Amino acid sequence: MESYATAQQVYAAGLVFARVGAVLMVLPGFGETFIPPRIRLSFALAFTLMMFPVVSRGVPAIPAGAADLGGAVIKELLIGLLIGTILRLFMVSLATAGEVVSMASTLSFSQTANPMQAQPSTSLGTLLGTMGLVLIFATDLDHLFLTAVVNSFQLFPFTRDVPVADAGQLAVQTVSKSFALGFQLAAPVVVFSLIFNVATGLVGRVMPQFQVFFVATPLIVMFSLSIFALSFGVIGIVWLDRFRELVGTFVGR
Repeated sequence: MESYATAQQVYAAGLVFARVGAVLMVLPGFGETFIPPRIRLSFALAFTLMMFPVVSRGVPAIPAGAADLGGAVIKELLIGLLIGTILRLFMVSLATAGEVVSMASTLSFSQTANPMQAQPSTSLGTLLGTMGLVLIFATDLDHLFLTAVVNSFQLFPFTRDVPVADAGQLAVQTVSKSFALGFQLAAPVVVFSLIFNVATGLVGRVMPQFQVFFVATPLIVMFSLSIFALSFGVIGIVWLDRFRELVGTFVGR
């Protein structure tokens, strides 16, 4: 390799590739399961070659021992997985909203193969997950993802230890905010379902011979889907703004 690059340059490029590859393997939009791993790693390699001249200056000298060399690579892998996993955790908000809306509208039995997950999910959850991916690329939020990867070399330089405590705290906060946001996005359908079920129960008590189940089931499905369709645009805008705020913590905005 000395004819093409020095050992220090190869070591620096390997550390950059370890972090970038780990991020892109789990990053929303880039690390989806339906994208072949070779494609993701090829993009990570190309992105590493573009970033290398900018971030290679902060790489320390090559360690003397194999243990220190392996530790440096593992540290970069952990930092990359940390960033990508936290951004991936925010996608739970759309899955939560889809599950809550499905239960409120009695459509939780409708299962569809979800390309973003390894197992089927509700049809509405799959719809919201697909909408999230479309919004990421349609609004150029993926550019902020790549900016966050570049900025991570300033937030977490090669000489700094992995902030395990801070990463755990941020992950817990991201999960809690994601679940809370999921319930907030599903609130219109949940409120309607509560009012409709109370009204149906009162009708059933007043008129015991009335076939409440056969009348109420198609009505709650029809009205719930109508309310969900009317709030679909608002769900996308609110979710995108919250996601942009989360990415801003890594970008520095």
